[in-house]
Amino acid sequence: MKRKYFGTDGMRGCANHFPMLPEVAMKIGMAVGILFRDKGRHNRVVIGKDTRLSGYMLENALVAGFTAAGIDVFLLGPVPTPAVSMLCRSLRADIGVMISASHNVFSDNGIKLFGPDGFKFSDKIELEIEKLMESDMTALLADKRNIGRAKRVEGDIYRYIEYAKRTMPRAVRLDGLRIVVDCANGAAYKAAPLALWELGAEVITINDKPDGTNINAQCGSTCPSGLQKKVDEMRADVGIALDGDGDRLLMVDEKTRLLDGDRIMAVIAESWHKSGRLIGGGVVATIMSNLGLERFLAQCGLKLARTNVGDRYVVDYMQKHGFNLGGEQSGHIVLSDFGTTGDGLVSALQVLGCMKETGQNLSDLYRKFEPVPQILRNIPLKSKAGVLEQALVQKAVVEAEKLLGKNGRLVIRPSGTEPLLRIMAEGDDRKILEEAIAHIIEAVEKS
Repeated sequence: MKRKYFGTDGMRGCANHFPMLPEVAMKIGMAVGILFRDKGRHNRVVIGKDTRLSGYMLENALVAGFTAAGIDVFLLGPVPTPAVSMLCRSLRADIGVMISASHNVFSDNGIKLFGPDGFKFSDKIELEIEKLMESDMTALLADKRNIGRAKRVEGDIYRYIEYAKRTMPRAVRLDGLRIVVDCANGAAYKAAPLALWELGAEVITINDKPDGTNINAQCGSTCPSGLQKKVDEMRADVGIALDGDGDRLLMVDEKTRLLDGDRIMAVIAESWHKSGRLIGGGVVATIMSNLGLERFLAQCGLKLARTNVGDRYVVDYMQKHGFNLGGEQSGHIVLSDFGTTGDGLVSALQVLGCMKETGQNLSDLYRKFEPVPQILRNIPLKSKAGVLEQALVQKAVVEAEKLLGKNGRLVIRPSGTEPLLRIMAEGDDRKILEEAIAHIIEAVEKS
């Protein structure tokens, strides 16, 4: 069965357009509730959201669906995605839901689903949910005495803050560090600055006044130029850029240079390897991570395992093969010693802890490798169906791969969340990369 609603990271799209319609959200609540309902006890779901205007609409639709299925609902309000994952376990919930479109513009929204262990649902479970959604669920709903209840939970953001702080070594504090935090007007606008301040840092916060429409608007991890400017202006030691739901991280050093997820993973991997904390003999990343990271890890005697794009594929590989560090170049860093999904705040704390323990500035700490030139192009598509099966496109891909040779790499994939074809070329010669990508783009536009 081909998936109709779910993509690579839950369900996502433009609010009030299919599939991000309130009736679809209600059906998801009903279907998930029916699947996870355990007769004889009160099952519960925790629901968090980011700061998008459409979150109110989808939140209430989900409440209707879950309560109709007989599930009690705990509403967390605006919290980061990793807080939902953590609180799902902490509150002994059967299901966790995050209403967010992550780094997308405010007009988009999405729904991410977590099981009682805090891990995102598998493809298999999502297919079961879709099958139920396409059926008549009326006879499967709760009877009149077992309809669920809903209540808003106050103060649980502080549980997440304490959890994040405890990921730091007990003796390490952030006193003496001046940190600029760009909250992207998103879900971490309260938690991230407060956690850093409680650990002793001097905190300058920007983009921490969400109004429902300014989430990710020229700010956060998708647009770090404002953070770089503020770091320079305030002569800060570090800049931290989060995305709309707080599960993604980019950093800026005291010289305003940007660190992506690959560099952040390199810092944490080396530190954990030296202290004996790294498990699995390396790092799990996606096909998009830079070849420079792979070469650096090899110099350390470590390996880089690659997965398809999507942090849940990284997490799945980590679980199956016993790794405790993985992530994506985009800044999703998964630290399984602490959590089950990407966590921007916790990942930042690991890097800040390295700075305090070594006494190094971030600019000295992160220069582990020089990234190999890597070019990414996003090609708008009217339809993602069949573009890579076109003979002209397939021929162009083969020719581009020959052009790159053994010292280059080509990754082409339709976006799982947007109508785009993503083309990435990587190698030591930027001119050859540009030529290879241009050849493919020409073929796509002619098809």
